[in-house]
Amino acid sequence: MTNTRTKDLLRIPEVVEEINRHLWIESEKSNSNIGFEKAAEDWISRFSRDWVIYHGSSYGIGPRGSADSDVKKKRRAKSYY
Repeated sequence: MTNTRTKDLLRIPEVVEEINRHLWIESEKSNSNIGFEKAAEDWISRFSRDWVIYHGSSYGIGPRGSADSDVKKKRRAKSYY
């Protein structure tokens, strides 16, 4: 959980608030405190993409694969048929 994108997300107070909410929900489900680190990893893997799609433009970030993302798109051969 140490990539640049994750660090950028964790600097946003609203993301930390969402992770804390996720921490509470998941801890209640398991009847024990799962810890912020585990909650953050789970939230980022399950919900961060949708959060970025919905809220990202307010923070100058976009989903992976978008024009402003650091991920390069694969080139495909043009079909002439």
